[in-house]
Amino acid sequence: MFNQEETIEMRLKAVPILRVMDVPTTKEFYGDFLGCQVDWEHYYEEGAPVYMQMSRNEFVVQLSENNRYREGSIIFVGVEGIEELHGELSQKHNLRQPPTISLTPWNTKQMEIFDPFGNLLRFNESVS
Repeated sequence: MFNQEETIEMRLKAVPILRVMDVPTTKEFYGDFLGCQVDWEHYYEEGAPVYMQMSRNEFVVQLSENNRYREGSIIFVGVEGIEELHGELSQKHNLRQPPTISLTPWNTKQMEIFDPFGNLLRFNESVS
């Protein structure tokens, strides 16, 4: 029986899985451009689609060539230091689009970047 005096601490963490179509392009965008590292890379068998995880700090994303995943997803990424991230990404010579920071009606700073496969990364920082 559940004791109401007991405190149960539950923690949840979501890791999005995005569709990608090309491993070198994936590593260039998420690795070279966004500064993520490859945590692991897996193929179920020779010639099978890649299933991999890349991360930077607490930003973790899994990427798959498997066509059961659909392109065109949106990931909301909370960030502290959006100006610094903007400056870092703006310096990259392989920039596909210049990111801009906008102020949202709900009082956050937001920067949106599409990956090469049509997935939108929406970086968001609260304004105090």
